[in-house]
Amino acid sequence: MSAANTVSHRSLGPGYQIPRLIRGGWQLAGDHGPVLAQRAVEDMALFAQAGLNTFDCADIYTGVEEMIGQYRLRDPSLQVHTKFVPDLAMLHQVDEAYVRGVHQRSLQRLHAQRLDLVQFHWWDYAAGDLVNAAGHLLTLQREGSLRLIGGTNFNTEQTQRMLDAGIPVATMQVQYSLLDRRPSGQMTALCAQSGMQLLCYGTLAGGFLTSAWLGQSEPALESLSNRSLIKYKLVIDDFGGWALFQDLLQALAQVAERHGVALSSVATRWVLDQPQVAAAIVGARYAVHLPQMLEVFSLQLDQRDLDALAQVLGRSQPLAGDVYDLERDRQGRHGRIMKYNLSQAGV
Repeated sequence: MSAANTVSHRSLGPGYQIPRLIRGGWQLAGDHGPVLAQRAVEDMALFAQAGLNTFDCADIYTGVEEMIGQYRLRDPSLQVHTKFVPDLAMLHQVDEAYVRGVHQRSLQRLHAQRLDLVQFHWWDYAAGDLVNAAGHLLTLQREGSLRLIGGTNFNTEQTQRMLDAGIPVATMQVQYSLLDRRPSGQMTALCAQSGMQLLCYGTLAGGFLTSAWLGQSEPALESLSNRSLIKYKLVIDDFGGWALFQDLLQALAQVAERHGVALSSVATRWVLDQPQVAAAIVGARYAVHLPQMLEVFSLQLDQRDLDALAQVLGRSQPLAGDVYDLERDRQGRHGRIMKYNLSQAGV
């Protein structure tokens, strides 16, 4: 059986299916180190051939829509999920012309006539009119230049506002992992009620939930090589600290050994098995870890596995608040490391 035949799928809407693993694009933006653009584009074919034919990117990931667009010239069947992320400084000025301009830019970069999924993000709920901005995406959907509307990092209250206003939010992209289980409460309940589904990033916590960190000493924040690692180290601190994190890695390693798979596959499978989760977004610059990524489709966690992980999770401290609430505090530990005005920088 080919790798493509082992990949499981989930429907996001009529006539539109995605693999339950989506290839993420943030690592191609350069924040994680140098990117060999031509190699990255060539390796996209390996993901598509393996059945992972859906890529995630964003208008603010510098150069990534262009790289994916370069590949789409040879494979226009590739499904692409991008984002619409107005700059924090521009929220009061987001009108229909602004939305159309960013949308047209994404279409051009991706060499597409229609975008499969546009995931909307809004930095500050108190600034501008996010529901009105989402309404302009609905206009574009009705005109046929985008298939589905999604959200990114909205909490449950604001997601409900959009749904109540008639915005057909098909998906919400959220940070979800063994370390960060905030979506498992109110957001999951709203998904069950509305039919919305979760697309999950951070399932491997920027690489922390891999064997590379098992048995390692706690790193100082200033020693970490990129903003992603800093972001997830803060999550580990809130989860319960480095010692408890090592206990979690050890439990994952034991489960992985029983099944003959990588530790990271167990962490990803756990997220995929959570209610209302359609897919996990796994970042990759190149295809070197592709065979390991595909392990998740043949992995089934049994009660013994779940009990071992639950024993560690039961000693952890749940992250405070709803989805992305910590990150929205621009003066807090999590919010201070964010970059809020990247849309125009990426033009």
